[in-house]
Order: sequence, then C-alpha cells, then structure tokens
Amino acid sequence: MGAFIVQFLTGLSDAASLFFVAAGLSLIFGVSRVVNMAHGSFYMVGAYVAYFVVSFLPKGIFTFWSGIIIAALAVGVLGVIIEILLMRRLYKAPELFMLMATFAVLLVIADLSLWLFGAEDKIGPRAPGLDGSYNIMGALIPQYDIALIVVAPLILIGLWLLLNKTRWGILIRAATEDRDMLAALGVNQKWLFSSVFFLGSCLAGLGGAIQLPKGGADLLMDLNVIATAFVIVVVGGMGSIGGAFLASVLIGELSSFGVLVLPQSTLVMMFLVMAVVLIVRPYGLLGKPEAEEHLPPELVESPLRPAPLKFRLVGLGVLVVLILLPFFAGSFQLVLFGEIAIFALACMSLFFMMGPGGMVSFGHAAFFGGGAYAAALLVHYTNSPMELAIALAPLCMGLLALIIGWFCVRLSGVYLAMLTLAFAQICWSIVFQWSGFTGGDDGILGIWPAKWASNEVVFYYLTLLVSIGGIMILRYLLFTPFGYTMRACRDSHLRPDSIGINVKRQQWFSFAVAGVFAGLAGGIYVFSKGSVFPTEMSISRSFDILLSVLLGGVHSMSGPLVGSTVFIWLEHQISQIPFYKWGLQIQPWRLILGGIYILLVMAFPQGIAGYFGRRFEGTFSVNK
Repeated sequence: MGAFIVQFLTGLSDAASLFFVAAGLSLIFGVSRVVNMAHGSFYMVGAYVAYFVVSFLPKGIFTFWSGIIIAALAVGVLGVIIEILLMRRLYKAPELFMLMATFAVLLVIADLSLWLFGAEDKIGPRAPGLDGSYNIMGALIPQYDIALIVVAPLILIGLWLLLNKTRWGILIRAATEDRDMLAALGVNQKWLFSSVFFLGSCLAGLGGAIQLPKGGADLLMDLNVIATAFVIVVVGGMGSIGGAFLASVLIGELSSFGVLVLPQSTLVMMFLVMAVVLIVRPYGLLGKPEAEEHLPPELVESPLRPAPLKFRLVGLGVLVVLILLPFFAGSFQLVLFGEIAIFALACMSLFFMMGPGGMVSFGHAAFFGGGAYAAALLVHYTNSPMELAIALAPLCMGLLALIIGWFCVRLSGVYLAMLTLAFAQICWSIVFQWSGFTGGDDGILGIWPAKWASNEVVFYYLTLLVSIGGIMILRYLLFTPFGYTMRACRDSHLRPDSIGINVKRQQWFSFAVAGVFAGLAGGIYVFSKGSVFPTEMSISRSFDILLSVLLGGVHSMSGPLVGSTVFIWLEHQISQIPFYKWGLQIQPWRLILGGIYILLVMAFPQGIAGYFGRRFEGTFSVNK
C-alpha cells in the first residue's frame, strides 16, 4: 500500500513541473494565438540558468530559491525579447507562420545552449532543507517531491487570482475571447502580448528550474517536454489554466503508473489519452470552442483559377530542365532532385488538405512513412514486385486515412491538428515497438527497385513520373466540383450545409485523398533509399513536411513545390559545410538553419511563392 501511495505522489510531483510549462504555453496561445514551439527551449534554458546561478551563489535555502526565481525571470526577459524582435512582426501573418518562426527559434536556442552550457548533462543540486525523505508505510518519497506537490496548487491559485481579480487579468480573458473587439476598445495589444509572453516564459523557466533537483539539466529537455506540454494544453482545453492543471495531474499519474502496469505503453499513453479526450470532448476537459478569426483583407484568398500562360511556361521550363538533368548532372544531383520530387509530392498532399481543405495536420508523416512501410512489408514478406508495392501503398494509406479522418474531421483548428498528431504517434509507436514484424528501431532493409529500374537514371525518371503525375492529379482535383466543394466547406460550414452539402463527409474524403498521395510518395521513397525506419513516421518528419508547405506558402499552389525544394536544398547545403576545417568543435547546423528560417519568415510572411505571387500578379501563383 505504501508503494502505491508513493507512486501516486511521485506522479503528482511530476505533474507540478509539467503544469508550469503547460500553463505558460496555454496563456501564450490563448491570447496571441501563437503555437509556441520554442516553449520547450524556455524550459531547458530555465534549468541551465538555475543550475549556474545556484552553483555560483553560496549554499543555503534563501540562495537556492533565489536562484530558481532569478532563472524564471531571466527566461521571462528572453521571451519578451523574442516577442518584440520576431513575433510582433508576424501577428498579421497566418497563425501557422508563427509556428514556423518559433520552430526556428527552437533550432537557434538548441545550438546556442550547446555552445554556452556544454554538451555534458548537469546534475542538479539538492534543495537545502528538503534533501531528506519521508517514510510512508515502508516506502520512501523525497521531501522535495512533497514540496512540489504543495507549490503547484499555490501557483494555480495565484494565476487564478491574477486572471480573475486584476484589470490585467480581465484584459487577458477578453483577448482570449475576442481580440478584435479588445483592439476596437483601444487596448494596447502590443503591451498586452509582451506581458503575456513574459509571464508564459517565466512559467516555462520556472518549470525547468524547479525540477532541477529531480532531473538535472540536459540538451534534450526542450524536445522531451514540448510534446507533453502540448498534449496537456489540448487535453485541458486551449487557454484554460484549470484545464492545464487537471490534464497535468492526469498525464503525470498515467506516466507514473503506466511504467509499472504497461511498460511498453509509455511512448504512446499520453497520445492515446489525448485522442480519447478529444473524441469525447472536442475542446478538451475545460476548453471552449475557438473564437472565429477574421483574416485581414490582404490574407483573404481570391478564387482559384487555372494557371496563367506565363506560369505554365515557367513550369514547362522547369520540367524540361528536370528531364534533361541526367545528361549534365552526376549521381549525387540525380539522387538529390529525386528526393526533392518525392518530398514535393508529400508536401502537395498536405497542402491539398491544409490550403483548400482548411484542415491542418501535425501528423502527416503517418501516411508518408506508412506508405513506405506498406511497400517495404509487401516486398519483405510477400516478395511483391516493386510495381505492385508502389500501387498498393497509397491504397493502404487511403484506408488508414479514412479511419483516422473519420475521427479528425469532427474537430477543427488546433484540436484537429493535435488529434492527427496523436494518431500519428500511435502509428509510430506500433512500428517502433512491434519489432518482430516491422523490425523496430532497426527498420526494414534491402528494399531495392526492380531490375529494370535499378539504373539510377531510369529510377530518376520513374521518380519524376510518379511524383509529377501525383502532383498534377492533385492540382486537377482542385479545379473539379470536388475541389470547389472542398474550398466552399473550408470558407464556411453554414453556407454549404444550407444547400445540402455534407461538410464533414466532404472533409473526410479530402482527408483520405491527401493520405493516398502521401502514401504514394512514401511508396516510391522506400525504393529510393533501399530501407525504411520509424523516423519516417516521427513527429520530426511530420514537421519537416508542414514547415516546407509553410515555407513555400499555404495560399499558393506552387507553395509546396517551392517550399520542399528550398527545404531539401538548405538541408543538403548546410550538411556539407566543413565546420571541422574552421576549428569548430560542434557543427552549428541548427543555428544556421534556424537563422535562415527566421529571415525567410520575416521577409516572406505569406511564404516564398505566396509573396512573389502577390508581388508579380500571379506569376508564381494560381490565385489570379
């Protein structure tokens, strides 16, 4: 019995640190609508700053807690600096572009932390006065864990008082409900957003600092906590501090007891919980339906029209260059452009459901990687020919997309995106842990093209045929009644419904079509690599596809093509920089890549293709 109580209390103490991070993330999103991917970086920086401050100050109870507070305040200042220098310039851009900007900040902070703090993990000091343990029916629990259990509700009460009993809190709640109305009343939103970023970043830094005696500090803290924080915020309800607290306790206890009951479930347990909660309560435990956002006139799309002649000539010129590439390029260039073509098809499939369809997905790699695994498993276990494997992969992913989409299309906005992430992580965990069938972390090897396509030039042309063919089919669908109906359902649910269109069914079929072509991209991809690993279904791969679409522009048909090309090209170019020749001990590729992304987002807030499409009246866009 004592062990059970201690395990329960351990879950509560873990929930305390998670609550601080999730509360800050929920505040920032609720007011500024920023999906802050850098929030995990603030958590990590808070832990490191607390470690060095506490190590520098004389040992004692007062100095220890002073170091924790100093770390939280320092991270709050860092958050304000990022908000003023970067986010403030992007508030008029589509919300997802701010996601890309914060992801770039995450990359930059990751390498800066490596430079400043070193690669070694830091072991946190014991908290003075709380370095003992309590004996509960024969089981021991650290005193510090009990202290965290006490501190978390106090922070919750303080936040409730701040949000409900002060004028600042009233403005925050008003901004969460309707930012446009608040601006119409003359409230200075710049000051409000900066103050929210300060408080949210402080809470993230506090979460990292206060867990220092429990877990120390390391360079993987940012990525390890951000997914959990998003799950907690969504399960609790976006913008709800009380919901974040309840969800933190729920996730903390599930993680604590899940290790004992189902050790293999720890990778996917919280995503299963999120999926169940969102299916039963579409807006989380204590959340409310998202307020309707009114786009500024410059971001309202004009109707899709067939590409103008000059755009077709540009596209024809690019196609001719790609066809002639084997005559003047080497093997490396063929592999690189083949990879770009495959990735462009995957990005185009996401654009299909995200741009005209209005459904954002954080888990599109489930279909891309799933298509790769479907083809690989067919070859590995049934000796299927390459042609059959490539043909069946999209069909399998279409079926999977129908199943997942049936649940997802009942939601909208961030809730829909997070539910796709939950299903993607469930699929990833199955592939990762079912080692007897999928090979687990070792993947499936030896998946090579058929003999007639084994020549690199022949396979390059096959890749072009499949990828460009898939892209053209998706483009064609957008100019059919199916495509126009899909766009109508995105723009307004009420108007299509009033004339007899089943909106959810239309979105469901659109979701399935996107899954089919992502699976097609994965099917050809596995033969280009000769193997497939669980990373192709991971969160990082999903965000690679998402960021490529955003980089090119979600309001332009050529956006995913431009974005995927720039993304793959940048990755290859940066990976070839000889950092070691410059005497550098580390390779700051994340710093460089993140810096480039920040510059691109600030220069092209509608995406590269979207910007040039508006600048040159449709030369790079089909909107005119």
